[in-house]
Order: sequence, then structure tokens, then C-alpha cells
Amino acid sequence: MQVSMHNWMRAEPVETTIRRLAKYGYDSIEISYDSVELSPGAPGTKAVRQMLKDNGIGCYGSISLMFTGRDLIHADPAVRASSVEYLKSCITMVKELEGKVMSIVPSEVGKVKAMASPEQEWQWAIEGLKEVHAHATKEGIRVALEPLNRFETNFLNRHDQALLLAEHVAPDVGVCLDVYHMNQEDANMFKAIENAGAKLYDLHVADNNRMACGQGALDWERLLSTCKKIGYEGSLTVEFVPPIDRTPANPYKNALAAADATLTADQLKFIEDHGSGVLSEEFYSWLVEESIKTLRKHM
Repeated sequence: MQVSMHNWMRAEPVETTIRRLAKYGYDSIEISYDSVELSPGAPGTKAVRQMLKDNGIGCYGSISLMFTGRDLIHADPAVRASSVEYLKSCITMVKELEGKVMSIVPSEVGKVKAMASPEQEWQWAIEGLKEVHAHATKEGIRVALEPLNRFETNFLNRHDQALLLAEHVAPDVGVCLDVYHMNQEDANMFKAIENAGAKLYDLHVADNNRMACGQGALDWERLLSTCKKIGYEGSLTVEFVPPIDRTPANPYKNALAAADATLTADQLKFIEDHGSGVLSEEFYSWLVEESIKTLRKHM
């Protein structure tokens, strides 16, 4: 196993993120296409590839950031088509960064009201994902489907749903599981990991309260033992999303900062919809360090 981390939780120059991960001993990054190619001042794939090389860390893959207008089960065919093209672009970036996995949330994050019948949404998802998978196959990248909790999507919520959808798309499509979401939706997250078995391509990690690993009540020893039991050799991808405490009880007085110039309106909405905000360099770096300390302790 390796330790990786997302970069969508704090808007900052990609090079800043990469240097921090290298400083604390991370093996790789799971990098968003938006930060590489779309955000103000985005450096581009070629420059990021050099940054990774210079800092001695790899790219494990990417995660789809399903902002408003990105949705494989949207009623508007134009939205579905543009979402497929977005995912193809993400996959091409992963290939160029020598990554392995593209983790995909099929529908818009935050959309919890259906636009069509369950049967129609299922069919739309299969159609879009088949096209995405064909491109991923050409690029040599594995596709993993990620379920989210019911408050973030009305589509895939549990591991068994994701496994079934993967099966309908192609035999080599797998799943990306997230311990925070499993803790809410699966009866037993450890059994969910066992059930996924060889189909588990990526594992997103944060504590039960979505703080940094080790800052909640999650049984990390059991989690890592379960991963070893199934022979998991992928990434433990850190994805904490700290809640913002605006009361006098706030234990983290240094948590917030002013928005970075690279933060787009879509990105800010995405972060705030997850109950978080613009985090300070000091607070964020502490969470990054605490997470890898906890994971290395149990690996």
C-alpha cells in the first residue's frame, strides 16, 4: 500500500501542495484535473509532471469533481455528454502524469433529487461510463466508481451498488470506497472492503468525523488489517474535510484563512457544500502531517 492525498480540499498552487506532501513523506497525490488545467493560473500537465519528478512523489490518479453541470445521470443529454468529455480529459491527464486510477462519482455532488426513474438513471450511468471506460482502456487507466452518502447524492450510496454498476459497465471496472461514506451507509465498512476484494482500486480515508486520520474514533488498526487481509496494494488516499466551527467553542482558532486567488466560485461552493471552508496553511499542514502519522503507524 501507499499513502496519497487529494488536493481539492484547499485551493493553492499545485506546487505548494506537492512540496507539502513530499515534506511529510507521502508517496503520491490524487490530483484534480481542475487544479492542473482549469483553475486560474493552472500550470498544465507537463509542468505538474516535472513538479512531481522534482519532489520525488508520484501521481496515483484523480477524482472527478462533480460540480453543477457535471452529471452522468442528468436529464439534459448535453450535460451528460459534456460530463463524459470532462471525465475523458481527467483520464488523459492521469495517463500523462503516469497515474493508475480514475475514481468517478457518477452524478453531481449535492444533487439528492432524482430527474428520472431509477431505471432510466441506471441506464444513463451505464451508457456514459461505458464511453468513459473505452477511453480509459485506450489510455491504460483503471476506472473506479465511488459511492457517497445519501446527503451528497441520490444515486450510488453503498459499496454493493457501486460493485453492481461496475459489473454492468465492464469486467475490469472496480470501486473506490471512502471510509467516511461507508461509516454512514454500509452496515459494516470492514465487510464492505472484504466484499470489494480485488475490485477495490482506491480507498479514501479520513476519520469518522471527517477530520484528519487519528482525530476521531475510527479503528485504524482494524481498517488496515482488513486491507492487508484482502491483499490490497492500492492507495490510502487522505481526504479530510474539517468542519468549520464558528462558535466560541472552536478548538482550532487558526483554522480559517482568506481565499486564495486560484479558488474558483465552483470550487468554493464545492468545499462549503461539504461543510468546510478556506483553511489556513498552518492548520491544513497540521492535518496533513497528523494523517500520515496515523496511517504509517498501522501499515
